Amino acid sequence: MPEWTRVRRPLEAGALEALARGVLESPLVSRSTLAGSFRGSRGFAITFTHPGRAALEARYPFLAPFLALAISDRAHRALEPWLERRRARPIARPRNAFYLNVLLVSGGGSIGRHTDATLRDPSGEPDAVPEQVTVLYLQVPERFTGGELRLYRGDRGVARLRPVRGQLLHFRGDLQHEVAILGAPDAALRASLVLEQYHLRPQALTRLPELHVQSKAGFAAYLEDRRRAE
Repeated sequence: MPEWTRVRRPLEAGALEALARGVLESPLVSRSTLAGSFRGSRGFAITFTHPGRAALEARYPFLAPFLALAISDRAHRALEPWLERRRARPIARPRNAFYLNVLLVSGGGSIGRHTDATLRDPSGEPDAVPEQVTVLYLQVPERFTGGELRLYRGDRGVARLRPVRGQLLHFRGDLQHEVAILGAPDAALRASLVLEQYHLRPQALTRLPELHVQSKAGFAAYLEDRRRAE
């Protein structure tokens, strides 16, 4: 059973550029909303469920191409054994709750080893981890060292994946992972979209908002964000 897979050029250059511009120019970009090993990174985050997806894409249309790639039967089957993918059957554990993180790591920054479980507390599911995590690289410094995504199954290293602009990755949500120190000028950015995809029980879903945007950019940034969406 695959632990991870990648798609090298899922978006045409123009679509990728529009997506990157929409994300990087957002007034919501500020220091990360996540604690722990994410403290040195920047970005913003969005929690949503299937009913909230339409409102999310209406508010941020530049995200729609990424969501179409990430939230699809094809994407969800990418981590199944090859023979299983060929069977015409429903996904065993359909994804129904999502946490989208805009992750900006500057030169000299890194993300410590962890397992994603951002929706564990708000959903009230003490053991919740994503079914899968999807990453799209929006921007990578021209010259850099490190910055790779390292995946682990327990003490065993699974992969060391160098970031490539425009590349899409899927990996199993119960894997530990980290971002190695990015060797690049301080102003250089490794920018990615990270989507945690969960299968939650109906009762847990009722505890989550259909759509909730999180940013530490301040109230004025929220006003500007809403103005742009009108």
